[in-house]
Amino acid sequence: MELPVATVTQHDQWKVESQVFRIYDLFGNLPRNAQSVMIELQRDNHIEYLTRGLRQLPPSFCTLDASRPWLCYWIVHSLALLGESVDDELEHNTIDFLSRCQDPSGGYGGGPGQLPHLATTYAAVNALITVGGDQALSSINRGELYKFLRQMKHPSGGFRMHDGGEIDVRACYTAISVASILNILDDELVHNVGSFILSCQTYEGGISGEPGSEAHGGYTFCGVATMILINQINRLDLPRLIDWLVFRQGKELGFQGRTNKLVDGCYSFWQGGVFPLLQRVRSIIDEQLVLPDAGGHYTMNGTHTSMTSSISEAGESFEGISSHVDDACHSRQEVNFNDIGYNFVKRPIEMEPLFHSLALQQYILLCSQEEKGGMKDKPGLSRDFYHTCYCLSGLSVCQHMWSDEEDSPVLPRALMGSYSNLLEPIHPLFNVVLEQYHEAREFFTRD
Repeated sequence: MELPVATVTQHDQWKVESQVFRIYDLFGNLPRNAQSVMIELQRDNHIEYLTRGLRQLPPSFCTLDASRPWLCYWIVHSLALLGESVDDELEHNTIDFLSRCQDPSGGYGGGPGQLPHLATTYAAVNALITVGGDQALSSINRGELYKFLRQMKHPSGGFRMHDGGEIDVRACYTAISVASILNILDDELVHNVGSFILSCQTYEGGISGEPGSEAHGGYTFCGVATMILINQINRLDLPRLIDWLVFRQGKELGFQGRTNKLVDGCYSFWQGGVFPLLQRVRSIIDEQLVLPDAGGHYTMNGTHTSMTSSISEAGESFEGISSHVDDACHSRQEVNFNDIGYNFVKRPIEMEPLFHSLALQQYILLCSQEEKGGMKDKPGLSRDFYHTCYCLSGLSVCQHMWSDEEDSPVLPRALMGSYSNLLEPIHPLFNVVLEQYHEAREFFTRD
């Protein structure tokens, strides 16, 4: 009998598992005082690595010429998470550079003179909000930016990433997130966005970039966050989404972005960051578990399997499940979309984390952290600013998602390592540090 041949994917998975488990074995066999050193957040080294990158990048980064606002965002957001601000010269240079990326007709390009793009618009706006202060915030031309968002709006309900570009869930999120945080979100921008995102929820429960594609962690975060910001989260199949989401945390303790893919540190946020969103909509999840039986009576399903299958059989839309939630979604004149992000973060957390947050922290600190500063995808790969940003964002999510209220102290049970590892809390819908979000909120609601 011929034995089955292992696939390339299986070999890659075994290699990663071997690397990760060697690190965990080493950690587990150390005395407690040595373990505490090994899981220490290398704060000073991260700050040095990030600040050096914001000042000047080597020539090899020329391939990212169209992503320069992203580099600004990844770096300044990471520094803000670490409780560090840039000096006056770097702050001025960052604002000046991003201002030169702003197109006169609205939106931000990947660099000065480049065409505006929704992704770099999101990055530039978040970077300027993170820098903070009147100079940074007043540099954003909200009037022209709104016109740019309207131009990117597609009849399907989605958005194009740029003029003639792709239409996907990422475009929906970047457009809606920017409009919400700048206090310019209205009915015209929201129109049919929920229906487009709903069409991207797959049979697995996660959300794909476009209809018919595979469920993906980044698109799932973008879809869920957008549906909250437009007050239509109840339209998604949340129990099935949770089913898919929780099984993305693997034996390595980190998250994978898609089914049967390798663990990746950036999904500490893209997957892990969905959970603090779901924690605040438990009532909607509970309502989706109450379904009519054959006689038209409502009953609570007894098992997880029957829960998801029954919801699937009920149809693609959940408009009949919760009349009062649905009325709020579709009576648009009763909803101030620009208040949703602010009110959402004020809501109490309604349930404990649905994933192993301490295990994820262990993966980030032991397997993604470079001792000399910076974060990486997985053992054996190199650090970069992208993974530094989203590993730190995921770490912050883990630390703060046990807190009942915005100002609640972080509990010892929520933290891997000592309190010196503690990062600043973020607004879970926008991924900007909460203090900077509130400053921007106050600034953009003055008029």
